[in-house]
Amino acid sequence: MRLGKLDNDKLNELILKKFRHIRKEVVCSPRVGVDCTAVDLGGRLAVLSTDPITAAENHLGKLTVNVSCNDAAAAGAEPIGLLVTLLVPPCATEADIALVADELAEAAEHANVEILGGHTEVTDSVTRMVTCATVLAKAGENGVLDAKDMYPGCDLVLTKTAGLEGTAVLASDFADRLSSVPEAELAAARAFTANLSVVKEGLYAAKHGAVAMHDVTEGGVLGAVWEMADAAQCGIVIDKDAIPVHSATKHICDVLGLDPYRLLSSGAMLIACEDGDALVEGLRGIGIEAKKIGRAAGEKIVFSDGTPIEAPGADELYKLYPEGC
Repeated sequence: MRLGKLDNDKLNELILKKFRHIRKEVVCSPRVGVDCTAVDLGGRLAVLSTDPITAAENHLGKLTVNVSCNDAAAAGAEPIGLLVTLLVPPCATEADIALVADELAEAAEHANVEILGGHTEVTDSVTRMVTCATVLAKAGENGVLDAKDMYPGCDLVLTKTAGLEGTAVLASDFADRLSSVPEAELAAARAFTANLSVVKEGLYAAKHGAVAMHDVTEGGVLGAVWEMADAAQCGIVIDKDAIPVHSATKHICDVLGLDPYRLLSSGAMLIACEDGDALVEGLRGIGIEAKKIGRAAGEKIVFSDGTPIEAPGADELYKLYPEGC
């Protein structure tokens, strides 16, 4: 099988359709385009989500914290803590393990979350360090936002730029293929790891008009657009020229032959709201760059010229890794 997440149709066929909603406490069941669940524990909703980090060799601890907290923020929930599993290949050293733990501790303190526990194991089932984290969060005052609640007429706002995390991974892990890219540009790309949290914009947007949100991860901006439309059963029209892409991302993707619009983009949030201009202005007021890139409309997922936006496949990043068995 190819590397990366399962295609959405296979995810539904092989996994999701087999699960049944049997507990009244569970108020949000798993489906495509929805990264969190919510459980009513008697008065306040607990929001939970889980994610692995499999495609990065550097900054593993920082990515683990940010990616997990971002899922909660997309539901308008405040992250409280993380359970982290760390799988270690036999070739790793104690110093490698300590480095990941140091990064986890530093990133957790910066994000104001606690590491609640987890599991660490050396195993030949992996060839590089892999983490999988589960975030525990509390719902906001307006409850849990759900991607299915987007409706025709909503504006689509994107924070930061496309391909943020993917660019940082490429500049760090594939520098040997980027000799034509100036070192200053590679350094700027690696520094994107400082901007991979969407908690600030997620909590702000949840209080200022967001109807639904989706943090942009594997499959990039266009993958997130497709998944959000699928969850809401609503068409979307996207102005491709409006999608912000950093010059370093463009240059690195050009050299490697990758599509920045379908590149791993943790750090960017896709937000559906009634007034995109007002939300963009408000986000910029708290130091978050944002841009209106489209709207929910019709029944098809298309660019503004009518060209269809294809369903997400494997993230562009996986084109650089050898195929699995």
